[in-house]
Amino acid sequence: MHILVIDDEKDSLLLLRKILEDAGYKNILTASSAEEAFCILGLKDECEPDSKMDMIIADVNMPGIDGIEAARRIKMHSAFEEIPVIMITASHDMDKLQTAFALGAVDYIMKPINKFELISRIRSVIRLKLEMDKRKEREHELMEVSRQLEDVNRILMRISSEDGLTGLQNRRFFDEHFDIEWKRAVRESSNISLIMIDVDYFKAYNDRYGHLAGDDCLKLVASVLKGLVKRPGDFIARYGGEEFVVVLPSTEAAGALKVAEEMRQAVESIGIVHEGSSVSPNVTISLGVAYAEPLTDNIPESIIAAADRALYKAKSAGRNRVEAS
Repeated sequence: MHILVIDDEKDSLLLLRKILEDAGYKNILTASSAEEAFCILGLKDECEPDSKMDMIIADVNMPGIDGIEAARRIKMHSAFEEIPVIMITASHDMDKLQTAFALGAVDYIMKPINKFELISRIRSVIRLKLEMDKRKEREHELMEVSRQLEDVNRILMRISSEDGLTGLQNRRFFDEHFDIEWKRAVRESSNISLIMIDVDYFKAYNDRYGHLAGDDCLKLVASVLKGLVKRPGDFIARYGGEEFVVVLPSTEAAGALKVAEEMRQAVESIGIVHEGSSVSPNVTISLGVAYAEPLTDNIPESIIAAADRALYKAKSAGRNRVEAS
């Protein structure tokens, strides 16, 4: 326990040191002025701090900077913000004492000093400080646990909304966020487009090359498609199996058809060999595009059904093509 005693009276300093040392407190530092105390605490540029301080006992009435002002300046520094200060006074001036408490003093003792009262007050303050330190430690631990929980929740949210194979958003994410985008379009009187995508003859691909190769194929196709979903509000999700869905808010049919055609060409051009396909020597995709103005088509299922019909049309018309609803 390191205690700093500040008092301009030499006899008072000696008495306080003796009382504290007799009570078992050995690390006692004394200062005969506020300026000397600032130096001991390392609050002056030319001074190094003497040691870690646990408590300050300061006389209220001192020439120059008094004990109250000294306590105020000391507590302005974050390192001493929580340090307990006990004021010593020979005056019954309650205004001064109220000012001292307002500035962070935790107790006061009247002169002449009664050693039993002084030690009792110090022990009470020490118990209070230990309790406060424990509480702060618990608060810090709780904050750390809370931060860890937030990290875990973020990971769980990502896992729950991410497709494990392709890294795209999954069907659950699509269901939730498409509904959000639909409602936003209703509020803002804007439009929305949807692209449904199916990998052509994917069952035949799996049968010929195996499921591991099929997984690699889906991952590569997903990566290509994701690279073409560029605007912040757009998103792509794995809809199920070899099906993908792209949501394009604030996009009219012409824009969605353009994106779909770019996707079709990009997938075919990567050249994943597919000897089981009857439309191309490489893996291809079929795409169905639907467009809606949510104010008129007021249920989100309507555009999903329309995109699905367009996809069926593309597959019926020979695959490796884009069709609109």
